[in-house]
Amino acid sequence: MPLRASDLLTLTREGLYCPLGDFHVDPTWPVPRALITHGHADHARAGHGRVLATPETLRIMAVRYGAEFCGTRQEAALGDPIRIGEVTVRFAPAGHVLGSAQIAIEREGVRVVVSGDYKRAPDPTCLPFEVVPCDVFITEATFGLPVFRHPDTRGEVRRLLESVRLFPERAHIVGAYALGKAQRVMALLREEGWDRPIHLHGAMEKLTELYKQEGVPLGDTPKVVAAERKDLHGAIVLCPPSAIQDLWSRKFPDPVTCFASGWMRVRARARQKGVELPLVISDHSDWPDLCRTIRETGAGEVWVTHGQEDALVHWCGTQGIRAKPLHLLGYGDDGEAEPAPEAGPGPDNGAGPEEAAA
Repeated sequence: MPLRASDLLTLTREGLYCPLGDFHVDPTWPVPRALITHGHADHARAGHGRVLATPETLRIMAVRYGAEFCGTRQEAALGDPIRIGEVTVRFAPAGHVLGSAQIAIEREGVRVVVSGDYKRAPDPTCLPFEVVPCDVFITEATFGLPVFRHPDTRGEVRRLLESVRLFPERAHIVGAYALGKAQRVMALLREEGWDRPIHLHGAMEKLTELYKQEGVPLGDTPKVVAAERKDLHGAIVLCPPSAIQDLWSRKFPDPVTCFASGWMRVRARARQKGVELPLVISDHSDWPDLCRTIRETGAGEVWVTHGQEDALVHWCGTQGIRAKPLHLLGYGDDGEAEPAPEAGPGPDNGAGPEEAAA
């Protein structure tokens, strides 16, 4: 009997499970063996028995959860085949954040690719997305509606710098997710010529230092000292999104509140959060790139996870591609809040739904 994709991956309470390899991919509960696509808290939880991930993702998990975040860990080199049980797995770049990867699972000529979170836009802080031909492609759909078409990211960074030039007496407070988004904004600011310090909320410090250790040039990034906030005229300050509405941000000189997120395309959301300068900067693919990626994989079947599943499933049908929504629970945040030491199934291990997956 020919091998089917469902023989390679099936859906359990913990998430996607490979019975022929006896492992889960990005499980939402602690399991004996987990393969992890990237370090955001909705995909990378603590408490697993064994974890296989890229070296960078393992280091990110250690920073976020502590050195003993799992029983044993194994590094996955990009592109190298790894035999697990009756299947072969390979990790390929996903372009989402440092160390992010897609996971290809193969047996008898049948290949299923789990995308994790991914983007196609250039990012100086991580390897670019690599198209992996496959029979079944499991894609995210965070921005899976035709209305989402992300602008050029560098143009958004130039808007920030122009605002700093126009209002040199004001501090610009930029809300950005602590893993990936913050470091991408820093790197883009450097590429656009900003050579002054980029000041950081304390929650950004450890992960930013890790990026520097991994060779990402981010320049001078001092931690904000409470007593000095009132003196930071003309400064750029990065903080968690929740902090732009806190008393913490009001201590800066006449602060301009900014938020770097794909959700800033929705003006009502920017107004709701009191964002003066919305920056449409996303670490996820927009609608055109989701559709382009599905076509380029050549997959005859697509499974759609967290996000706007129904719209992308419908589009696949119009292209003659079989598709179905998976309705996976527990995904959707970019791990903005520091995760709790004990990982659980729900969204409380990261940002709330209003800060989901930008």
